Amino acid sequence: MCRAITKCLCYLVLFVVALLGVLVAWCCTTPIPEGTFFATVIPLIQGSPPQTLFGSLVKPITPPVPTDMKPLPRPAKERFITLPGTGDQMPANGLGMCCRASAYDDESVRRTVLWYLLQGGRHIDTAMMYLNHKPIGLAIEEATARGVPRAEIFVVTKLTDRAYASGKERIDALLVEFTRDLMVDYLDLVLLHAPKAFVPIGHSCTDWSKCRAAGWRALAAARKTGIVRNIGVSNFDVPQLEEIAALPETREAPIASNQFMLSPFAPSFAFETANWCLEHNVSIVAHSPLTGAFQKGKAAADETIQAIAAQHEHFHMATQVLLKWAIQKGFCVIPGSGNPKHQLSNLEIYSSELSAQDMSKIDSLKDSDGFFYQDMREIKVQADVKDEP
Repeated sequence: MCRAITKCLCYLVLFVVALLGVLVAWCCTTPIPEGTFFATVIPLIQGSPPQTLFGSLVKPITPPVPTDMKPLPRPAKERFITLPGTGDQMPANGLGMCCRASAYDDESVRRTVLWYLLQGGRHIDTAMMYLNHKPIGLAIEEATARGVPRAEIFVVTKLTDRAYASGKERIDALLVEFTRDLMVDYLDLVLLHAPKAFVPIGHSCTDWSKCRAAGWRALAAARKTGIVRNIGVSNFDVPQLEEIAALPETREAPIASNQFMLSPFAPSFAFETANWCLEHNVSIVAHSPLTGAFQKGKAAADETIQAIAAQHEHFHMATQVLLKWAIQKGFCVIPGSGNPKHQLSNLEIYSSELSAQDMSKIDSLKDSDGFFYQDMREIKVQADVKDEP
């Protein structure tokens, strides 16, 4: 009996490996393989059929927006971050459009963004890799038709790492495509999505330092035309930031923002990056401020966070405590949710403050074990680095 069970398990493992291999091979035939992979796997893990496989048969997860709903007032005591170079005001509390099932089917995306804009939110974060520009554009178009001013909407997208070495003309064409798909005349902020490949397969880049510089120069040139107002980076650490800061183009086009994974449970080196950004007037956008779709339950269940939420007069949810901590630290946050009630709860965090004692308790959670962290550092041993001739 045991031998038969073992044999069945081996066959099952082989089948799963073969299936995964077929999926990866198929993804590699698409323009953005990692985007297709995430848009397929994440819904499957969360128990939803992915649009990449089932197309229009996928039923929306996000509830429909009432046809007669009008824009609600923006959050009271809303905070903004002033961006260097332009002085543009970026809302501190945004909507992340990644890494959950409702971010990958078009109708759920459209409804999610429309709910958010009509409930008073104004900061939308997407990316070329998320494959959802077009439904976000439909939501922006409908929201403006219902009375949300375009000038109030802060649209952020990201250039995939595969585009850095594609040349200025290609990047210019991509930016035009972004504006067309998002149905806007300009992009408020465009980021280099990562300092190196998310998936090191099929890349033309062999020197990421040079590729990052090429991508940055192309964005800096585009900024002069007005199609992009601000430019920045994502998932960069201190050496990578210093590299971009040293480029001549950065004098006229400063690093407006660095978006990276940041929560109270993050490792020390993430806070070292945050300190560098604050010291050099680079705004910080914390993605996965609730630790990410697959860990937020664990973060919300933390005893320290639960205790603060239990005794706080206004913040009764652990998620509100986590988001408010980040905003009081001077960070922007982009929690992702297709649930309109959760969106509204997230937008209500401006109403009160955490005490200095509460902030200190949350600060002590740094370097917590058991939490995944997206580490895009390039670790170099100084003794191995030789001067170029």
